[in-house]
Amino acid sequence: MTTSEKHLPDALFESNLSGLSRISKGKVRDIYAVDDDHLLIVTTDRLSAFDVVLPDPIPGKGAVLTELTEFWMRQTGDIVPNHLTDVPLESVVTDAAERAAIAGRGAVVRRLAPLPIEAVVRGYLIGSGWKDYQATGRVCGIELDAGLQLAERLPEPIFTPATKANIGDHDENISYADVEQLIGAELAAQVKSLALAIYARGAAHAAARGIIVADTKFEFGRDDAGRLYLIDEVLTPDSSRFWPAADYRLGASPPSFDKQFVRDYLETLDWNKTAPGPSLPDDIVRKTAAKYRQAFDILTGPA
Repeated sequence: MTTSEKHLPDALFESNLSGLSRISKGKVRDIYAVDDDHLLIVTTDRLSAFDVVLPDPIPGKGAVLTELTEFWMRQTGDIVPNHLTDVPLESVVTDAAERAAIAGRGAVVRRLAPLPIEAVVRGYLIGSGWKDYQATGRVCGIELDAGLQLAERLPEPIFTPATKANIGDHDENISYADVEQLIGAELAAQVKSLALAIYARGAAHAAARGIIVADTKFEFGRDDAGRLYLIDEVLTPDSSRFWPAADYRLGASPPSFDKQFVRDYLETLDWNKTAPGPSLPDDIVRKTAAKYRQAFDILTGPA
């Protein structure tokens, strides 16, 4: 047990449900089979950075991601259907103690076949997009104007897909042509159009509340009939860069409401960004938890 776990007992690093078969343990989510049509997703408090799961959970993080994803899925249901269902948790997890352990972070969802890509949308030049631009003048094969600065707002949001990496591996930016090869031209065009539309909806909502959505990633899945659904998580601090608009400055990486705060701390360490990850000090854990909750409160509150 780490120091942070001792001081922060409410954190859930891993779920263990006796009545269901766990079919996947991701960087953050534990997924259980319910039946042929449904899955149970438990969003834990695990935190990954540089594609490495860190040993210290962030208390309350999983509940924030679950609540915020449900909020955004309701906000964007007119754009694309999503994996949410009305199946109550108590009908799936019958043990009261186990149900209490995952309360607020367990969701029964449609069982869908995920696409093998991450649908990344960038509105600002930062992160791996900035690194690509510095090296090539392009991001995922998209040529950009010369002379752009760090954190600069792009003339219009761009679709910059990536591969979906296994735990311990790194996501890799790919071109739109690569996406067409992976899933076909028609489906690629549909994913691109939907991702840009969801981003535009979310960015406008956030901007009205003083938050810039610099970039984000979406995931999609299909049912047996080939219909496309929004799945996984949507516009959360794990999948997005949220910047306070009041602190935005061109040419500098702004402070953030997301896990960039942890990444910045990790960059100060002598760590090679491979597993195992380093433990986090208590103050970093507490401040990160507060940032996640603050982002939720602002985004779901009044404009």
